[in-house]
Amino acid sequence: MSSIDLETANKVIAGGIAFAREQKMKPLTFVILDTGGHLVSAQREDNSGILRFEIAFGKAWGGLGMGHSTRYLQDHLAVNRPRFVDALAVASNGRFIPVLGGVLIRDKAGKLLGALGITGDTADNDELVAVEAVLRADLVADTN
Repeated sequence: MSSIDLETANKVIAGGIAFAREQKMKPLTFVILDTGGHLVSAQREDNSGILRFEIAFGKAWGGLGMGHSTRYLQDHLAVNRPRFVDALAVASNGRFIPVLGGVLIRDKAGKLLGALGITGDTADNDELVAVEAVLRADLVADTN
């Protein structure tokens, strides 16, 4: 697999929704992008906010564009280089969102397949669901 396909992306999202409901989290929105940053699948749970697609997309797109999860972007880049983060937001036309909930998706051999962005609950819960969703699809969630 050179990039995540629709069937696999939907499997990731289904696993994430199942986990979020098991944990009784707030309604979430999921976006999966391929390695070129193209939308593969997006799903919004009932009652998830109207801006949630753009936020989830920005988490996935920003992580994919920088080659790191949003945990790295939030904890390292935003803290140590805030002006660079501001410049990235401008350069990406606002699509760069360095907040927890975006993970890179890799196969078992470590090959990049795409990225997942989730939003709707706390940032920590968004990331927790993202990692679990990818694991339930028998893939690797890269949070570095």
